[in-house]
Amino acid sequence: MSVRNAAKRFASVMTAASLSLALLVPTGPAFADAGFRQWVAGFRATAVAGGVSGAVYDQAFRGINEPDPVVLEKARTQPEFTAPAWDYFDNRVHDQSVAVGQQMAKKWKPWLDRIEARFGVDRYVLLAIWSMESNYGEILKRDDIMRNVIRSLATLGYGDAKRSKYARTQLVAALKILQTGDIDESHLMGSWAGAMGQTQFIPTSYQHYAVDMDGNGKRDIWNSIPDALATSANLLKKNGWQAGKTWGYEVALPAGKLPAGSKTLAQWQALGVGRASGKPFKNLTDKATLKVPDGRGGPAFLMVRNFSVIKAYNNADKYALAVGLLADEIAGGSGLVQDWNRPFTKLSFEERQELQKRLSQHGLYDGKFDGKIGDGSKTAIMAYQAKVGLTQDGYPSLEVLKWLRQK
Repeated sequence: MSVRNAAKRFASVMTAASLSLALLVPTGPAFADAGFRQWVAGFRATAVAGGVSGAVYDQAFRGINEPDPVVLEKARTQPEFTAPAWDYFDNRVHDQSVAVGQQMAKKWKPWLDRIEARFGVDRYVLLAIWSMESNYGEILKRDDIMRNVIRSLATLGYGDAKRSKYARTQLVAALKILQTGDIDESHLMGSWAGAMGQTQFIPTSYQHYAVDMDGNGKRDIWNSIPDALATSANLLKKNGWQAGKTWGYEVALPAGKLPAGSKTLAQWQALGVGRASGKPFKNLTDKATLKVPDGRGGPAFLMVRNFSVIKAYNNADKYALAVGLLADEIAGGSGLVQDWNRPFTKLSFEERQELQKRLSQHGLYDGKFDGKIGDGSKTAIMAYQAKVGLTQDGYPSLEVLKWLRQK
């Protein structure tokens, strides 16, 4: 998230840490714990010099005597892979994420009215970010994902050479959050790399953008939906969000090669590029850049200024496009005109859950029936395909589900 982008570059580095905890200490868990405690004791002076009171530091680390092994494992084993476009978007823009977003739009309408009036940021974009970051807060309920932020960041600062600088900076910022009283140490929970709350802000980004929207005297992005959504709106506004304008358009391309670079919508139109829906462009003087994330055979888009602003949240084209597409569907749009180049028949969200349940019944899958097709689901699909003599592609296809229903 803006400043969070720096964290994304560190926290989502897709390589194993060059120094594991085992390499930092001579032998055994006893030494490892002692080394971590020594690091915590030594870092106290750094935190105090950075403006954290000694009392806050001591309270925050009370009961934290060893690094979090889950955090170290996550840091070491983040996979390196490039998902095809359909894989990324199918896991994020689907019928359930749209339906829940529409429910949330109704439930939180009075607050969304106020947030939109104050910051000028489209409510549906905020709802899409909420979905992308925490599945509308559902992730915060999962003890297998949520970690103590102080312990996580101390663990990375101590035991992960690649993220150490990032983690130390974020740890001081997290301690300052405790010092303000916005949240207490028992509820300062986040992802393994320190992203926090309903809309996943790292501590330094929280310091820059957090908003007390509900007026209770605390900037609580964990428990207050108005605070969390307003904080996201504040980030987008401060990064140049243009009120009343879209993020981009799905377009139909003419035959032949098109020039690269930014051009006005009027210029693109003169080159034969039109909206895939057949509707006219708005604001023809707006500059736009052409994106074809799935090649010329897939959907194409003209991205305007607000697309780049969404990337201040997470500096990835796929992320910003998923936010935009999901926002449009939550707002009542009909979805893509040209679908992704998917080499199989797509399943609905409920069918993806059914797929996982049936794979579990075969003893091939032991994850959650969440409809999200990650590495565990793909491995299980491939195992089933091998078992019944199908091509082992790992695709969550209607073809595989039909086989499962028969067996």
